[in-house]
Amino acid sequence: MRKQRQIGYVRVSSTDQNEDRQIIALTEAGIKKDDIFMDKLSGKDFNRPEYQRMLEQLNEDTVLYVLSIDRLGRNYNDLTEQWRIITKEKKADICVLDMPLLDTRRDKDLLGTLISDLVLALLSYSSESERNAIKARQAEGIAAARARGMKFGRPVVKPPSDFEKQVKKWEKKEITLKELKTHCGMSDSTFYRRLRELRLKRELEKNLISERKDQG
Repeated sequence: MRKQRQIGYVRVSSTDQNEDRQIIALTEAGIKKDDIFMDKLSGKDFNRPEYQRMLEQLNEDTVLYVLSIDRLGRNYNDLTEQWRIITKEKKADICVLDMPLLDTRRDKDLLGTLISDLVLALLSYSSESERNAIKARQAEGIAAARARGMKFGRPVVKPPSDFEKQVKKWEKKEITLKELKTHCGMSDSTFYRRLRELRLKRELEKNLISERKDQG
């Protein structure tokens, strides 16, 4: 058997997820850390920088290792297409560590390829079905929470009850801007948004008074 360069690929869905389990499994399989590519992105598609960089390294003298098939991706059609690109166009081998049947170095005959393709189809379909089920449960949970009156998103930060009074003091230079913002206890973006709203309110009131005078 020819000597092949071993390349590993790791994917976690977000920056706060831990990739250690995958990296440990790959290094225990003999892959050097410098040959492990990692993305911290969703598996919904393959537009991932490290995956694309890894793909450029693959050829007939390489074997790609992943811990599980869903680390490659979760979309059934895209996953099977990438498998075809890696094994047929790049002519590289793939080894899925937690599924020994998905090791293209074994059983290169027609039956071995058929078994590998069937297992891939089953696992990738199962992976996408699981992802869709999770999304459906999340949507149902959000809908149920909203029905119970739970609100999502950032809480609305209200200005203090004497906000307009304090703004007038600042405009008269009786207090500094820093003192005003400290009194309000809001972030700069929220403070200036509330200030714009107050000034717009004043302008509307001024125009309304002017219209009433004209009508009177």
